[in-house]
Amino acid sequence: MSRTEKEKMLAGELYRADSPEIQADQAASMAWLARYNAAIDHGNEARHVLLRERFGSVGAGAVIRPPFHCDYGYNIHLGAGVFLNFDCVILDVVEVAIGDGTQIGPAVQIYTADHPRDPQLRSTGLESGKPVRIGRNVWIGGGAIILPGVSIGDDALIGAGSVVTRDVPAAATVAGNPARIR
Repeated sequence: MSRTEKEKMLAGELYRADSPEIQADQAASMAWLARYNAAIDHGNEARHVLLRERFGSVGAGAVIRPPFHCDYGYNIHLGAGVFLNFDCVILDVVEVAIGDGTQIGPAVQIYTADHPRDPQLRSTGLESGKPVRIGRNVWIGGGAIILPGVSIGDDALIGAGSVVTRDVPAAATVAGNPARIR
């Protein structure tokens, strides 16, 4: 039995993002994002209700300050007390899990979306995804970029502006482009 493009996407396999099912999910996400970002003057509790409406899971006290941008929302899982500051982007074609108490600075970008390295295959428009996992009590400085497939251990610190290209061990401090242990 053949799998849908969405099933392939969620499994991290090559898929076509222009399929009608995926386009419908993106349209629903864009409508939700318009409502969420318009709620900038609402309190954290009101926005928390909106997050629970779209996200895979949302722990108690999780806060995302608008504006915020994502692909789908339903692949994002926030632990209790997670905080994302203004202007964060999460490309969530597969799971993004953020552990309890993690603090994320403004303009941080978290990418799960990936593309084939082979130029001929890439030219076909196929995409894929690799999950991102961020542990508990992590601090990610403003403007950092987390690339597809990266895991960040509990209690780690990511310096502002860093580009995290590989896994970060628990309690490590990394900074730079590419991010290295300090």
